[in-house]
Amino acid sequence: MSEVLLISDDLRHAERLARGLDDPHSCLIHDLYDAGVPAVRPSLVVSDVKDLTSDAFSRLRRCIDGIHGANLPHILLVHGHAARAEMHARLIGAEPVAATAALRLLQMRIKSQPAPPPLPPATVAARRHAGEAKRFLDEVFFSDAAMTPDLADTGSELVAQAILETGIADWVRAVQRFDDVTHQHILLVAGLSAAFACSLGFNATDRHHLAKAALLHDVGKTKIPAVILNKPGRLDPEELKVMRTHAALGHAMLLNSGFDAATLTVVRSHHEMLDGSGYPDGLRAAEIPDLVRLVTISDIYAALIERRPYKSPMSGTAALAIIDDMAGRLDPVLVRAFRPVADAFDTASLGATA
Repeated sequence: MSEVLLISDDLRHAERLARGLDDPHSCLIHDLYDAGVPAVRPSLVVSDVKDLTSDAFSRLRRCIDGIHGANLPHILLVHGHAARAEMHARLIGAEPVAATAALRLLQMRIKSQPAPPPLPPATVAARRHAGEAKRFLDEVFFSDAAMTPDLADTGSELVAQAILETGIADWVRAVQRFDDVTHQHILLVAGLSAAFACSLGFNATDRHHLAKAALLHDVGKTKIPAVILNKPGRLDPEELKVMRTHAALGHAMLLNSGFDAATLTVVRSHHEMLDGSGYPDGLRAAEIPDLVRLVTISDIYAALIERRPYKSPMSGTAALAIIDDMAGRLDPVLVRAFRPVADAFDTASLGATA
């Protein structure tokens, strides 16, 4: 039997459904409210969501977007309000099926599905590295552990090695599968910066230094209230004011902890702009070091291509066009130098099926 991914907000119901199949071990159950997306390529996706609220549908859509770029068969089980469920099914390209008829239909559909092709080795490796990096963030960033240069070196090496082994495109796709916005953003910026360093011909030491600065750039967000950090919509002016304190907070967290001055400057100044319109210090032109300028470009590009609760990910081409238009705010020479990184991601993503 080929693999079935069952996405559900009721794990007991999902387990009963799986047990009714000929081979329940080939049915992977994913909790709709868990962070991230299963690292599988199933032959069939089944959405079993009893309480299809707006939030649940947004989560389901992000999950579906993350697992199939190749038109996988998708069944949405209809509980209760049939017209509403059928509308949602159309929006995500699913076939609506009454939940009461689900088991019989699944048995028939599963037997007719071919086994999925294996994932490319680079994709498997990227997902493994991304999972390790996410666990690092959970254990170090989002815990009571004190950040030290040695710990930061460990996380930076995870990212730098992933980029060397798999390239930026597979890394970005692997990280975009994470449901948590902050995890996704930190690892995107770190990976893009590591790829940027490779593109610029940096030696191993300088590549590592840039990756570390990028990995730490948003460490101050761990001090931002979760209600603001994880808000599923755009921030209002007061919330944005609080969010913008993260740069100074991160700098204060790492100060006097053994970090070099260049890394500390990246943490504090990665939102500064050449025209003085950035924050927290309103630095201008020559006051902004090159290392900061590099991370800032990766930071903005990452924010544009990543998935947020209130927006879909932008294509690499569209994101690069926006950065190109930020003349006077970003270093134009470095923006041009960033183009091979953006092109590598965008070109590979056009043919992605994972």
